[in-house]
Amino acid sequence: MPFRHLLPTDRPQPCSGPMPLSRRDMLQAGGISLLGLSLPRLLRADETRKPLGQASHAEACILIFLNGGPSHLDMWDMKPDAPAEVRGEFKPIRTTVTGVQLSEHLPRLAQQMQHCTLVRSVHHSVNNAHAAAVYTGLTGHDRGEIGGGTRPTDHPAIGSVLGLCRPPRSNVVPYVSMPYVTQEGVGGPPQPGFFGGLLGRTRDPLFVLRDPNSPQFAMPELGLSTEVNSARLDARKRLLDQLAASSASDRTTQEMTGFQGKAFDLLVSSASQKAFQLDQEAPVVRDSYGRNIYGQSTLLARRLIEAGTRVACISWAPDANATWDTHGNNFTKLKNTLLPQLDAAVSSLLNDLVQRGMLQKTVVAVMGEFGRTPKINGNGGGRDHWNFCYTLMLAGGGFKAGFVYGASDRIGGRPSQNPVTPADIVATIYTCLGISTDLELHDRLARPFSLVPWGSPIGELLA
Repeated sequence: MPFRHLLPTDRPQPCSGPMPLSRRDMLQAGGISLLGLSLPRLLRADETRKPLGQASHAEACILIFLNGGPSHLDMWDMKPDAPAEVRGEFKPIRTTVTGVQLSEHLPRLAQQMQHCTLVRSVHHSVNNAHAAAVYTGLTGHDRGEIGGGTRPTDHPAIGSVLGLCRPPRSNVVPYVSMPYVTQEGVGGPPQPGFFGGLLGRTRDPLFVLRDPNSPQFAMPELGLSTEVNSARLDARKRLLDQLAASSASDRTTQEMTGFQGKAFDLLVSSASQKAFQLDQEAPVVRDSYGRNIYGQSTLLARRLIEAGTRVACISWAPDANATWDTHGNNFTKLKNTLLPQLDAAVSSLLNDLVQRGMLQKTVVAVMGEFGRTPKINGNGGGRDHWNFCYTLMLAGGGFKAGFVYGASDRIGGRPSQNPVTPADIVATIYTCLGISTDLELHDRLARPFSLVPWGSPIGELLA
């Protein structure tokens, strides 16, 4: 598929808010222009917002978002003693944690459960609109069934906040999302929850929308083009320095030249370039993640985090209805495609992070926007949306290992112990990442807003 990446296009306006975000802006194709401002705008931040400087247990986060709503009853929270119309076709299997079972189609992940926490009692108010549920799951802000695409007034993504408050120590992109800008249905607007929102478009992620499983996969945009050699780059850098010196009293120009300087650094950064060189991985490692767009995106996420990126997000669907939204043929899709791919990718990621000594410094979150109905429908054995109770998985970065929190009732329909909301989950992730959940941030008009006002960190989940 053609490569397209999201880059902010608004001019720097310190005294005005972010411009409306159009779909055309977000999906524009093309490379990064060295003379233009696209890459500097990707890096630009309001210097009135200072890094927290707060030590934290975790340095980074890999978020695997199962876009569409994965069936908790056929994956994480099976009910083998429930009636046939609830328990479904799959059998549970043992894991490395006594008393904890997973689906028979997650055998490799079952062998990694000693590193993980399952939360089986998540719920929220959104049961219809995927976009609204995705926004709730990713930011903790439950606005009910208000659908539609991303807006400049949305609360920011975890990656946007972490890139602002704890910028990378090296010249790498702070926040990357891949392999899709997931649409709200085919041809629909981009879903909210992945963007900078109130923080402005300079806090949007770099979207990597080229298939990392392709033999031709590369990121030439993060290197010098054939038309620009190092001598020409140095000349442009000197010109930039002269512009900065002649505009010492112009704060806006000073800011932009400063961020352009960072862009020059990134263009010659070996760390950023090497992170995208998946062909440097041993074939056996690539095979273990799965030779598909999602498996290789997960491997790329590990490489980005290793290089210093703060948050790598995988949205597992080109549109909301494409993958995990299993209204029809739920068991066929899970058995033949979805669960084998997930099993390979997540188990390999956890194994790699453990082997490399990275898991305790990296939060891994595997979640969707809701679960699926306890009762199987007549549409080829499908399950419909179910926001009243679902499961997600957390690992590393300060979370307890080999632990289950909360429980659902006998049919997986409602929480029976320790109900929690996405806001609580997001607040806990921020806590592991060293970000205070009562942090007050400011939009481009310098208006204050709270990070997660409705969520509280779940202390029982923390090691």
